[in-house]
Amino acid sequence: MDQSEKLRVDKWLWQARFFKTRSLASKVVSSGQVRINSKKVTKPSYLVAAEDLLTFAKENRIRVIEIRTLGKRRGPAVEAQELYLDRSPEQEVLANAPIYDRKGRPSKKDRRAINRLR
Repeated sequence: MDQSEKLRVDKWLWQARFFKTRSLASKVVSSGQVRINSKKVTKPSYLVAAEDLLTFAKENRIRVIEIRTLGKRRGPAVEAQELYLDRSPEQEVLANAPIYDRKGRPSKKDRRAINRLR
């Protein structure tokens, strides 16, 4: 693969809409929370290509993402979802999770219970 078929990991994460800004993506990569093909990466300038496997934590969840293609721009969400294949493990459902049936606002006690799970 030549240089034109690769893209910086922070830019790709931003284009695929995993992070709201490119600087947030850079911070996550710099903190060592991203693995590319099972190798820990700490430089946002690390180059990724199609078929690379990214593993990182996002919103209390482990994301495993296979890169399908590299994007040209940060487009709409539908376009961004075509850039990758999500191979994340299914999130387990907690048995004693507080029940909130979305009828009205949750009480203060319910909100605290929900926040404890996050």
